[in-house]
Amino acid sequence: MTRYAGRLAMLLCLVPLLSACAGGGGQSPATNIDVQMTEFTFQPTHFTVPAGQEIMVEAANNGAIEHNFVILNLGTQATLPFDEDDQANVYWEVAVSPGSSTSTTFTAPSEPGDYQVVCKTAGHVEAGMIGKLTVAAP
Repeated sequence: MTRYAGRLAMLLCLVPLLSACAGGGGQSPATNIDVQMTEFTFQPTHFTVPAGQEIMVEAANNGAIEHNFVILNLGTQATLPFDEDDQANVYWEVAVSPGSSTSTTFTAPSEPGDYQVVCKTAGHVEAGMIGKLTVAAP
């Protein structure tokens, strides 16, 4: 009986690890993004979408202040602090008030690659509120 209990315990320990691996860079492209925002994080932090497709974004702000989901242009990264110069590098963005959620859409970039996602609220990039949008070739 203990041999089976030990195997069961090992299997239960591996399930969260395998689930975490499935959410990494090997994600299948999806046309829906569901993101939760709090101080100072996106959950999840990595999103994979197909190039050039319309993407539905469900964004919920579970924090106490406004948060933004800002996708920067390919090859650019936010400066510290996020400022007017960074605004020129914004591909798409949505702001969500505290305790609110929104549904909206955007067209994914046509050029495959990794795009930085940030919250442009003052101090949030510095605090690590950064994610990644991977645009996959069709």
